Amino acid sequence: MLCAGATGKPNILFLLSDDQPWNGLSVRMHPDLSDSASSIIETPNIHRLASQGMRFSAAYSPAPVCSPTRISLQTGKSPAQSHWTKAAPSVTAADGLKLIPPQSRRHIQAGEITIAELLRSGGYRTAHYGKWHLGGGGPASHGYDESDGDTGNRDAAPHKGANPVDIFGMGGRAAVFMEKSQEAGQPFFIQMSYNALHYPENASPAMAEKYAARLPKSNKREIGRAAISEDLDRGVGELLAKLNALGIEDNTYVIYMSDNGAATRGVLRGGKGDLWEGGIRVPLIIRGPGIAAGSWSHERVVGYDLFPTFCEWAKVEAALPKKIEGGSITHLLGGSGAPVRRPREELVFHFPHYQGDTPHTALMLGNYKLIRFYEDDSRKLFDLSIDLGESNNLATAMPEKVLDLEARMKAYLAAVDAQLPVPNPVQKTGSLISARRGGGGAQRGDRGEARRNEAPMQRAELDPSLRDIEP
Repeated sequence: MLCAGATGKPNILFLLSDDQPWNGLSVRMHPDLSDSASSIIETPNIHRLASQGMRFSAAYSPAPVCSPTRISLQTGKSPAQSHWTKAAPSVTAADGLKLIPPQSRRHIQAGEITIAELLRSGGYRTAHYGKWHLGGGGPASHGYDESDGDTGNRDAAPHKGANPVDIFGMGGRAAVFMEKSQEAGQPFFIQMSYNALHYPENASPAMAEKYAARLPKSNKREIGRAAISEDLDRGVGELLAKLNALGIEDNTYVIYMSDNGAATRGVLRGGKGDLWEGGIRVPLIIRGPGIAAGSWSHERVVGYDLFPTFCEWAKVEAALPKKIEGGSITHLLGGSGAPVRRPREELVFHFPHYQGDTPHTALMLGNYKLIRFYEDDSRKLFDLSIDLGESNNLATAMPEKVLDLEARMKAYLAAVDAQLPVPNPVQKTGSLISARRGGGGAQRGDRGEARRNEAPMQRAELDPSLRDIEP
């Protein structure tokens, strides 16, 4: 029987979790911060994966919500360039908010060149299992040989009991695909787009019982999120065991990350649906050929850097799309500390919508992060090297830095023809939603006060990785 290694090209197994916070694993995402790991949730398989590869302390999802990140991973472009910055439908004038956000695309376009198409051109067998959430005919229409079809969140809802949100069903299909690829003598690319941590009520009974005992003062949702996190870890463990059983572990890159962040009380500010660190800083772990065990990278990386990275691993000969925005991180995996080379030095995250906060854009360059809020036209500047919690706004003290970064932000948004929110002619003064959002960067703790009053509990007892404002 032939193995993928006979081609001289590595296999690629990409594991993408959903709504998992930066500190939602039992393994630290920063060597010096104990609260960058969960003290409650146990993820021993991912912990072992991290010990065998490299952890990235400053990894970012392209967006603070799911489908914009997913289109970015497929195309190597930012959500701003794709005009796909929101997952759910955006608000309209009738909602009475101060601004009307742009409407996002809802389907991947036929002309997009996906990572699967490029890898397939390089001799790879390609598969996508789980949540697609991009329309456009599903993965089969965009370079994938096998898939679960044009799926979304609801497709995972029926899977309960021993197979919560189809974690283990997906794993079984992926294992068969690995076997077939090995028999064919072809390398494989598999994207496992897990629905977990969605539908926490679907967590396996054993895990639900375990975390109900660990978190006696928590509500069912928080217990379920912890439980389904360990269910997901068990699914990851089964796939890692399959690689070992097939004898291809040493020739397979395994990538683990989340599609967006979530609330992390006391560690990072914000959460899903905003561009504070809690919304976009995510766990990222990579194991594979040439990567030192137990290694770290503190260079800033973003999800769409994986597009050129995968192509470099696969030795793709076709030219990469001209408008991709990512840069290969293979040098980081080899131990280099040099910054990632992208078309632009700065990273820009664009979320012109109401969700975790009011519409805003963030730019990172060096140690600094600038956030511009469109509703009240305010700017906030932070030095992330000493203020990871984004508590000390330097905008007033460093006006020249604000001007420089804002000029870069405007130039970028213009270059990619980014969509911006516009004034609402039928704004309703004193809108409940607008007030709740806090206009220009209210602390998530402030916005959560009403929720705490609705369902009082002793949240100080909770692990920070368990909180998330999204249903």
